Amino acid sequence: MKLSEFMTTHIRFVDADYSLYDAIEQMVDRRIRSLIVRFPGEPPEYGVITARDIVIKVLGKGTDPASLKVSEIASRPVFCVEKDMEMFEAARVMDEHNIARVFVCDNGKIIGVVAMIDLMSAALIQRARGE
Repeated sequence: MKLSEFMTTHIRFVDADYSLYDAIEQMVDRRIRSLIVRFPGEPPEYGVITARDIVIKVLGKGTDPASLKVSEIASRPVFCVEKDMEMFEAARVMDEHNIARVFVCDNGKIIGVVAMIDLMSAALIQRARGE
């Protein structure tokens, strides 16, 4: 099954100078686990912040999230894969790089995200289809 068949296309972007506190608020309000961070004019153009980053790098160290920008904890670069990659290939990429999600790109622009739970869901769909 190709990633384009089950990737999440509703993704959120924030600029690098966005307040980390505001990012937390957005993530909690929308019940999402990651935000794409835009670094305009700086290669690589994209980074990512995750709920895990916030808990481990900030809250777990007693740092006030209101005192930080998302750029200070964002991971760069993001792992981009092609939309026609097969699900098992994406799982291999996640394993090799010890990451929980890959971003799906088309002509250098992020168009979706595939997380581990998405891969598990795709495996169920494949089984239901008899593939």
